[in-house]
Amino acid sequence: MHHAKGSLLTIDVGNREADIDDVTAEREAFVGGRGLCTKLAHDRIPFDADPLGAENRVYFATGPLQQSEMSFTGRMNCTGLSPLTDGLLSTNAGGYLSRNFVETGHSAVEVVGASDELLVIHVTDDGVEFVEAPELRSATVPEVTEYVQRERDLDAENVLCIGPAGENLVRFACVMTYESRAFGRGGMGAVLGSKNVKAITFEGDAAPAVNLPEDVQREVHGAAATSDDLMRRQGTTGGTEFINDNFSLPTRYFEKYHFEHADRIGGDAVEEKKYKKGSCSMCAFACKLPTRDEETGLETEGPEFETVFSFGSNCEVDDVVDVMKSNELCDVYGLDTISCGNAVAAYLKAQDEFGNAELIHETVEKIAAREGIGDLLAEGVSRAADELGVRNYTVKDMEFAAHDGRVLHGQGLSYAVANRGGDHMYSTTLRVEYSGEVDPETLEGKPELVMRRENHAAFRDSGIVCAFAGGTDHVTEETLERLFECDYEDLQRVGARTVELERHFNNQRGMDREADTLPYDLPGIEDALDEYYELRGWNADGTVPEGSVDGAAVADD
Repeated sequence: MHHAKGSLLTIDVGNREADIDDVTAEREAFVGGRGLCTKLAHDRIPFDADPLGAENRVYFATGPLQQSEMSFTGRMNCTGLSPLTDGLLSTNAGGYLSRNFVETGHSAVEVVGASDELLVIHVTDDGVEFVEAPELRSATVPEVTEYVQRERDLDAENVLCIGPAGENLVRFACVMTYESRAFGRGGMGAVLGSKNVKAITFEGDAAPAVNLPEDVQREVHGAAATSDDLMRRQGTTGGTEFINDNFSLPTRYFEKYHFEHADRIGGDAVEEKKYKKGSCSMCAFACKLPTRDEETGLETEGPEFETVFSFGSNCEVDDVVDVMKSNELCDVYGLDTISCGNAVAAYLKAQDEFGNAELIHETVEKIAAREGIGDLLAEGVSRAADELGVRNYTVKDMEFAAHDGRVLHGQGLSYAVANRGGDHMYSTTLRVEYSGEVDPETLEGKPELVMRRENHAAFRDSGIVCAFAGGTDHVTEETLERLFECDYEDLQRVGARTVELERHFNNQRGMDREADTLPYDLPGIEDALDEYYELRGWNADGTVPEGSVDGAAVADD
């Protein structure tokens, strides 16, 4: 099985030191990306660490596919202890950083400690440089990019950074790269903020070789270049009206299942604002959405479907330009659009102000600055719900994505058991329920389906291959077997080990079956949980048996 190549670079920002370690054994067992980062985080972050304390660590990593020229591989992983969920969490971002990261010669970078001054860190294949940058205090994401271009002659594709939201420890602040691509869920931007790290740059010419099958790379790249998939034109917004008409597009802070003006903010409306193609590194699929409103001059990248939901239907906003504005504010300040949009929607419900776009944009700015009501909303919906007097629509304190578990019961189960909470990408069970491959309104057969899709997603994020490659059938199970030159069940086992390490870490922080709950009733959920835990080989209380960590439950044998 192919795995990432390169060392672990540990950057101690408190002592301004850097060390290099050999992590060959970990790379061979966990491939790279999310798997490698999860193994390192599980073993190196204290189980009782404060997410915003110096003892927390942030990991960035690529996988073997980032050392290829294949489409769907321009991505990186970020892992740490989340200030939003209080558990171990991974998130990934696209863009162009991954190849520059690989060129430093490292497979993973670990950021530890906390600095007493605001830092920009430069990582090259020759070493690490620490630069104090007090002038960047409160700088926006584009302002950080401008600084790096001016001071180091590096481009946006070399930079990861935080905006004001990260500095202000907003619990759903992002780490941003290429200005508009986000390590989005779970607040890793706040963790970097707590360490006083404003930006890290990567450049070099020392990428180690990974000998991946060239014929498979060519096939995937060719398929991406010639695909007529709607996603190439409309990104993830292409399914907005289908989901609204046939399933559920949560509306008015989850009060309603249908938004009557979905057509005004959906795929066609977004495509009308798209003015050029956008892509990630090496990818011919080009599904990104550079958009512009000629009347106002507003330019952004997106919105994607989750933002159309969070700042559109869930806030009862029916103007795509207003959603674009919310999207751009989140990118500039470094905020997760899903969590931020849901927090704003909860506030609109409390104030009976649904549809008030001006208030929405003002509130986003207040959240980033932690000013006024923004200070409460910056804590996330779960911590703000009681004071707002609204229902707490989260799982493990993470705000829901658009795909409604009340009508997609397998996705509902996935939300419940996912180690990072209400995140739709943890298993993407939604895909086979939307497609009609399985009956969406039942939990029968769903525990094993959720488990195997979780394992698949964990390996996908370790490879690393873009989730849209599988969703568009350009990278199938057979493709992965050929790419990694192993049996697909071996890949399932890598994913299973990763999921189990996440669960074990969270167990040590007090999370068990009681955390695997939903804010609404789902018929048969308790029996489904029992079956899921049994399939995983876990205890009935949702904990990993001591002594069995790194097990590899992949299917009902």
